[in-house]
Amino acid sequence: VILMPGYIRLVRWAGFAKRIRIEGPETHQVKGGTPTAGGVLLIAVVGSLALVFDLVDASTFAPLAALGLVGALGFADDWLNASTGDGIRARQKLLWQTAVAVFAAWQIQRTYDIVAVGVPFVGAVPIAPWLYIVFAAFAIVAMSNGVNLTDGLDGLAGGTLIFAFVSFLIIALLNSPAQPNLAILCSLIIGGLLGFLWFNVHPAQIFMGDAGSLSLGATLAVVSLITGQILILPLIGIIFVVEVLSDVIQIGYFKISHGRRIFRMAPLHHHFELGGWPETKITLRFWIVGALAGLVGVTLFLATLQRLV
Repeated sequence: VILMPGYIRLVRWAGFAKRIRIEGPETHQVKGGTPTAGGVLLIAVVGSLALVFDLVDASTFAPLAALGLVGALGFADDWLNASTGDGIRARQKLLWQTAVAVFAAWQIQRTYDIVAVGVPFVGAVPIAPWLYIVFAAFAIVAMSNGVNLTDGLDGLAGGTLIFAFVSFLIIALLNSPAQPNLAILCSLIIGGLLGFLWFNVHPAQIFMGDAGSLSLGATLAVVSLITGQILILPLIGIIFVVEVLSDVIQIGYFKISHGRRIFRMAPLHHHFELGGWPETKITLRFWIVGALAGLVGVTLFLATLQRLV
């Protein structure tokens, strides 16, 4: 909150302005020129405080690496979008995300010697190390892009991310054994997001940009892997999952039906927007769903933990 006003002036001076897609909703055209790349400041604050509080250990190395490395990709994309109007190509972006995801998955598997995955109400189910790495890498890339797709309305991605990280903060504290440094890292991200939301709620003074959405989505998935609750992530992050699915379904059906659509526009928040819902109503209702999903996810974790004990 203290640093953001000066940062907004800096990115505006540097020319980091949002370019609005022509094919998007017409109501979004007024947002053109709004400063972007707000996620860079968030990453800098979280990373700096993690070093100040000496949080870097086995449980936080991979999340911080994902935050920084994927954040660098997002920053490059934001810079190209602002300067040329064309960001990094989707294929190139996916290659970088996959490389970081495989590295993070390999580091987690090696650090914790993971040979099983926790399944709610069942317990540990054996899994081959190589298969775990493939599965974990896919989860990281998918969640990174899910948050990126969700970041289309003022405050939408930031608010839903807060509820997701609060859920995993609780899980990290109550885990067996507890993971206090990971919980503190989650709290730093939550605090950073709250400070960012002060300026991002409608009408937004700054956008998160790919630097924030891609990196925070990847970090959320990595945190879920380290807590051993990757299978609960789709529930806690249900908004991000639904946003991705709506996009996949829309594109797939459009190609199969030769031009027909299921949704008015994808991802899903645009469908409601074109249906007449005000932007603030969509954001708040998605926040409510995200909060409820987080509560159910934590409850599911506790029920499984109690069963194992």
